[in-house]
Parts: sequence; C-alpha cells; structure tokens
Amino acid sequence: QVHVVESGGGLVQAGGSLRLSCAASGIAFRSNRAGWYRQAPGKQRALVAAFTSGGSTNYADSVKGRFTISRDNAKNTVYLQMNNLKPEDTAVYFCNVGSGLGFWGQGTQVTVSS
Repeated sequence: QVHVVESGGGLVQAGGSLRLSCAASGIAFRSNRAGWYRQAPGKQRALVAAFTSGGSTNYADSVKGRFTISRDNAKNTVYLQMNNLKPEDTAVYFCNVGSGLGFWGQGTQVTVSS
C-alpha cells in the first residue's frame, strides 16, 4: 500500500520562506516521477514543480527563481523550498508520486499574509 504524507505548511508573511516535505512509502521512489501541485480556493489544482521519471525538473512560470524542488531517494522524500513567498502562493499544496495518475497525499496548507 502506498502512503504519501506532506508536511511543512503554515502561515508566513510575504517575503518569507517555507520548506515542504513529502514522504512516500510502498513505492519505488527512485525510479518514479514526483511533484508538487497546489490548489487555491475556487481554482483547479496546478503543477508547481516536479521531477520527471528521467530526473529533469519542471516549474510553473510563477514560481521559477523562487521555488526549488529536491529529493532524497534514501529517505523516499521530496522537498519544496519556497522563498520570497507571495500572497498569491496561498493554497493547499499536494504531493504526487508515481507514474500515470500517481498517488496523492492529503495536502498541507500554505498561507502567505501580505
């Protein structure tokens, strides 16, 4: 059984930083894609940053230069370092691991105050 658990969200002022963590179990983490998505109220879930199965990275234009995705395969964990946060980054952040539709976590709330 696959489990995906996000952590690290919280309330931060604009310009601040947070680091999100996503721990996965029950899946061959190293060979699979992993990524972060976010969903703001009234909006669809959208890609923030992701590793492809080939190991390259994709970022949404809105976070390029501010967010960095990284992974520790030994810990089956993927991270999202978020710097210079803006109020428009406020959303529930979800982790997705695996091929095809992948497996989702429950999400972690990030709130950025102005």
